[in-house]
Formats: sequence, structure tokens, C-alpha cells
Amino acid sequence: MSRYRRTVAGVVIVAVLLFPVYWMLLTSLRSEAEAVQTPPELLPAGADLSAYDIAVLDNPTIRRAVLNSVIISAGTMALTMLLAVPAAYVLARRRVRGVTPMMLLLLLVQLLPGIAVATPLFVLFRQLGLLNSLAGIVLADATITVPFAILILRPFFLRIPRELEMAALVDGCRPLGAFARVILPVSRPGIVTVAALSFLLAWGEFLFALSLTTSESVQPLTVALATFSASTGTPWSQVMAVATVVAIPIVALFIAIQRYIVGGLTLGGLKE
Repeated sequence: MSRYRRTVAGVVIVAVLLFPVYWMLLTSLRSEAEAVQTPPELLPAGADLSAYDIAVLDNPTIRRAVLNSVIISAGTMALTMLLAVPAAYVLARRRVRGVTPMMLLLLLVQLLPGIAVATPLFVLFRQLGLLNSLAGIVLADATITVPFAILILRPFFLRIPRELEMAALVDGCRPLGAFARVILPVSRPGIVTVAALSFLLAWGEFLFALSLTTSESVQPLTVALATFSASTGTPWSQVMAVATVVAIPIVALFIAIQRYIVGGLTLGGLKE
């Protein structure tokens, strides 16, 4: 009986948490008159795709913002992997002085509010000419994703027995070859997890994109959504259509690699 109650409680909690997503999708599939009617209907009466045509397909600003978000997220993910994987490996395998203070510093960076980082980045990027550029947003997002990735990946490398590397070296591999052929394949769950989360963090990032850009040509989808909802008098069906476009990659990516994400986060915390 207790198991049944736990199942019911779990279903209720999940339903409550997913209701905003359901309402967003439902509103995006309604006409504007149906979206604002009172009282609202909780069940769909049909599918009206006109909001997607107006707000997404026929809107060059949103289409360009989608492309910008893809470029920024993919660039942030690539830069994060390029920097975080070797850094986490060195911190896990080599006797580096001050490892504990380094890890505490990385953790402190994660705890800082975004606005505390955005202001100095704005001053720095203005001097470097990186304002209103996709590269600037990628670098800004990497200040969040790289420390996060190192904190997640280091426990993965700590879990790997050193004997595997020694065996590869005995078989003739160089240290870099052993890292590429032995360590990286064994660490695939952690690497996939970090890559996916880095992409998702960059995809949903708003503060840096808003503070470091003023031109619509480089703004990502999160900023474009806020601008769109403010400039059009909040047509709810169209706003929810754009919001659905923002949410689709997140949901699709999580469904595709959920076993890596769940297993990766679990295994990554087993040893420190």
C-alpha cells in the first residue's frame, strides 16, 4: 500500500511540474482569441499552427536568433570540452600543488551571481572589441560551463584505475595516445554528460546575451523571445510558440541522452 501511495504521489508531483510545459504547448496551438478566453479550457479543442507561422517561420528575427543560439551553444560546448577535459584530467592524475584551493575557486565561481560576472565582462569585452559578437557570448558562457565541467569530470578521471594507462604505455602508446585511446572512451558517460549540459546551459543563458549585445543580428533566442514579447503587446499564442521553439532542443536532447546524463552525474559523484 505504501508503494502505491508513493507512486501516486510521484505521478502527482510530475504532473504539477510538467503542467507549465503542457500549458505552453497548448497555448501555442490555439488562436489568439482562444488563448485569452476566460475561463481557459484545459483540454485541446484542435491544433492551430498559425502562431508558429507568424512568430517563427515568417519572422526573420526569430529565425536568425535560432541560428545564433545554435552557433553559440555549439561553440560553447566545443570550447568547454577543449579546455575542461584536459584540465580535469591533469587535476585528477598529476600531483599539482594547490588542487584543493583550485577546486574551491571553481566552486566559488559557480556560486557567484551572474550579474557579478556580467559587469566586469562588459568592461573587458568593450576594450577587446568583443561586444555584439557571437565569439564574445561564447567566451562569456564558457566562464560558467568550463568550471562546471571540470568539477564534474575530475571525479570521472579519479575513478579510472591508473593500471589502464600503464598497460597502454607498456603496449607502446605515448601518454597522449593512452589518454585518447583509453581514458576518453572509458570516460564517455561523463564527457557526454558535460557536453550536453554545456550545450543546454548556453542555450538557455539570458543575462550575458542581454548585457553583451545590443544588435539583433547576434542576439540568441532567449533575448529574442524577451524582445518579441515586449514589442508585440504579448500575443500569448505567438509568445508560447517561440517559447516552445526554445524548449524543443532541450527536451529532445535530454530524451536522446538521458541514460548518459543520469548515469554520468551519478558515477561522477562516487569518488573525489
